[in-house]
Amino acid sequence: MDKIITLKHGKEDSLLRFHPWVFSGAIHRLPDGLEEGDTIEVHASDGTFLGRGHYEVGSIAVRILSSDPAEAIDGHFYARRLASAFALRVKLGLIRSDNSTYRLVHGEGDFLPGCVVDVYGDTAVLQAHSPGMHYARHIIASALAALPEAGIKNVYYKSETTLPFKARLDPVNDYILGAYHTNIATENGLRFNIDWLKGQKTGFFVDQRDNRALVERYSRGARVLNMFCYTGGFSVYAMRAGAAEVHSVDSSAKAVTLTDANIELNFPGDTRHRSFATDAFKYLAEMPEGAYDLIILDPPAFAKHRSALKNALIGYRRINEAAFRKIAPGGILFTFSCSQAVTREQFRLAVFTAAARSGRRVRILHQLTQPSDHPVNIYHPEGEYLKGLVLYIE
Repeated sequence: MDKIITLKHGKEDSLLRFHPWVFSGAIHRLPDGLEEGDTIEVHASDGTFLGRGHYEVGSIAVRILSSDPAEAIDGHFYARRLASAFALRVKLGLIRSDNSTYRLVHGEGDFLPGCVVDVYGDTAVLQAHSPGMHYARHIIASALAALPEAGIKNVYYKSETTLPFKARLDPVNDYILGAYHTNIATENGLRFNIDWLKGQKTGFFVDQRDNRALVERYSRGARVLNMFCYTGGFSVYAMRAGAAEVHSVDSSAKAVTLTDANIELNFPGDTRHRSFATDAFKYLAEMPEGAYDLIILDPPAFAKHRSALKNALIGYRRINEAAFRKIAPGGILFTFSCSQAVTREQFRLAVFTAAARSGRRVRILHQLTQPSDHPVNIYHPEGEYLKGLVLYIE
């Protein structure tokens, strides 16, 4: 029988609105013998059942998995949630012969808080962000392999950097099922080397798929600069569009090597592409004015926590102002923030300030967000993290 956590009087409102988090400050009483990762029940102060979820030590004390008192958190539960998530991806048209790259589970957005699953061909990369999901990893892996028509043969567990270190779980990145045999996956007909063994996140930034396709629409005949290129996704799409030249910049030499490999995989021997392992701010400062018609700014999260918010906003303003000053007249700027701590309004204000300081006339063409396989639970607005603008600069 699950242990019971009781909330303070009046602290049940958010759960009654189906928000999936219980904060530690809302808890009145913890049961004896409670361990991180335990499945527990959450009750209101009057004893009313509110939900069942995973307990952990920290600000977010419980991540609610179900508000149905009759629903047990077992293998059947995970199989149902994964089947529902896969059915949505089928409905979204992501399971195709020319596309084997997609996010299958997006945490709270797929009603599995603390769990992320990205699929690359026949390999699923599983990440746990909570102790409860860490302990459930083998059950989840088995359910993934059993999904009809998903074709998942290998499940790689990659949670060494995503689990709270204070939990002392000592996770090891390794295959739970299957083994490595290829790391090439397809996105919208383009092939990519996916480095889930040592790369960032699950090995690829799946969340920019739709935005990469939009870059392709604007790249024909353009001189394109892809800043913070990582694996070169935007660069590959620009190349397919028929860009006049594409330059990829990243401070990581390893990222640049991977970008070059992806360009060569899709466009062998094509001399339109060049890459540079250097600091983005330095590159923008030193490049001549008017050198590029299309610039992509997709930096890593400048603010992973709210304590870094002020410096992050300064960083967004600086990098965008430099691009505004250097882009050719009639140029198009794609600019993004993936910092969850930065709101859409704060990001827009930083970009607007940069535009004003540059003295250029700027128009918004598109306002961008994460793709449909990164759904946002309507009761959990915190799940919306990716923000982007496409701007026309005169």
